[in-house]
Amino acid sequence: MKCFVIAMENEAAHIISSVHVETDVKKHGKRVICGTLFGERIGIVVCGVGKVNAGCGAQYAIDCLSADVIINIGVAGGLNKSVKTGDIFGISAVVQYDFDLTQLNGTPIGTLDEFTENYIPLSSTELYPLKRLGTGDRFNDSKADYELLTKVLQADIRDMECGAIAQVCKHANVKCYSFKIISDVAGSGSTTEQYLNNLCTCFEVLQRELKNISEACNG
Repeated sequence: MKCFVIAMENEAAHIISSVHVETDVKKHGKRVICGTLFGERIGIVVCGVGKVNAGCGAQYAIDCLSADVIINIGVAGGLNKSVKTGDIFGISAVVQYDFDLTQLNGTPIGTLDEFTENYIPLSSTELYPLKRLGTGDRFNDSKADYELLTKVLQADIRDMECGAIAQVCKHANVKCYSFKIISDVAGSGSTTEQYLNNLCTCFEVLQRELKNISEACNG
């Protein structure tokens, strides 16, 4: 089954509205919807914000919904001039920028203990330009985080979930796709204000592109 793992209810609502819903239940504190989307049986796990929530949501989709393809869609922050608000991108690879075993293992920041590279590659399509993503449990205007993400890790976009979803999928040998719609761009004013002001535009893009995304992401 193809499953969407989505952080927030307001993001998921624009997918659920297109689904012929068969079941809508709470499992382990997470909303789980099953039904059909564009004639195909799918699942949706609304996992909650942050890496632990995202990892748990992805694992539930794999273990309990028999997901063989996971799609993560959501809004995210841009980090450079190659992106602008309202743009949608596919993610080619993701790194957890708040994971650091450099002092212990001598590995580059973001390298998980069980891996040798810091970026985890994702499945991709030719629908949209591809970008690199940094995931961390932080929503801020931190200059230090910005310097790490752009100068050290050379990420284009940042979010709070995809890295954990990709980690779970990698271990389970499940395809993982991610698509991010830019809600704010570093250096263009308050991240919070941009995010709140641009949500409606981002959700319009999500709804418009949903059929293309669903049809392009296959096992």
